[in-house]
Amino acid sequence: MMDDPEEFLSGLNGKRIILDEIHRLKSPAELLKISADHYSNIHILATGSSTLSASRKFRDTLTGRKAELWLTPMILADLPEFKRENLKHRLLRGGLPPFFLADTLLEQEFQEWMDSYWAKDIQELFRLERRYSFQRFAELLMTRSGGIFEANKFAMECEASRQTITNYLRVLEATFVAHVIRPFNTHKPSEIISAPKVYGFDTGFICYHKGWHELRNEDLGILWELLVLNEMHAHLQLRDIRYWRDKTGHELDFVLARRGAEPMAIECKWSSLEFDPANLKAFRKMYPKGNNLLIAHDVDRAHSKRYGDLLLEIVPLSELTTRISA
Repeated sequence: MMDDPEEFLSGLNGKRIILDEIHRLKSPAELLKISADHYSNIHILATGSSTLSASRKFRDTLTGRKAELWLTPMILADLPEFKRENLKHRLLRGGLPPFFLADTLLEQEFQEWMDSYWAKDIQELFRLERRYSFQRFAELLMTRSGGIFEANKFAMECEASRQTITNYLRVLEATFVAHVIRPFNTHKPSEIISAPKVYGFDTGFICYHKGWHELRNEDLGILWELLVLNEMHAHLQLRDIRYWRDKTGHELDFVLARRGAEPMAIECKWSSLEFDPANLKAFRKMYPKGNNLLIAHDVDRAHSKRYGDLLLEIVPLSELTTRISA
């Protein structure tokens, strides 16, 4: 029916259409453009693969005539809707509904998802031939989620060149399977300006690749960090979130630096008792203005704490959206 977009749309004036998996059409952009240009009283809700924006089939402009919504893995507000509010369950199973809702840990399905990702998303869009090297790289990236990216180290372990590893990372980022967090800096001599941190896209896949069946206290920190990042991605709908590090080893988890605003510093701790103000003090020595947030799991009500001249707001994850959107 949709091989002839105009004929398809002509009988649907004034209606709302839902097109699930629009990337399976031969020319999804053409259908949307014809609708926007000639059938403006038809409202279309289209869902597509994470590879849609990278696809040549969708390289067309609908600027000002479309709104995009990035559907991240499940956010905090989804848990009561799915009637499972145990946060450790969310961290272990991840934020994709089939894995989250299953009665048992679907280990085989995690691998099948990765195999399907290679077959359907990667091979259709990117000219990659070495499946072993690519999947080995993706696996190592998950196990080292949140770490500083060192292409040379991955190259040796994946039996690939440094350039190939860099290309693999671009592919994972383009398809939203990896999040590349670049350093915030103003080119001060003591700042790290080029080495990114890389996170896997979902806590469940990180746990699967690490071989975790139960979560220990020491496992919760890096998963909590990714959960906070996921909340920011979902509510801000942007990927330009930074981290900060100097050459003496001081590091902040995240920095929000919007144009015309002072940088907001965000630290993530499973327990607020683990917080050490040394890193934040080092950052504020260079950038004295801006809000400072600590997102902690063991906090029910937001409150403030002073460390000398430094004012820190300690807030639960449920209030992060309000603070970063203000």
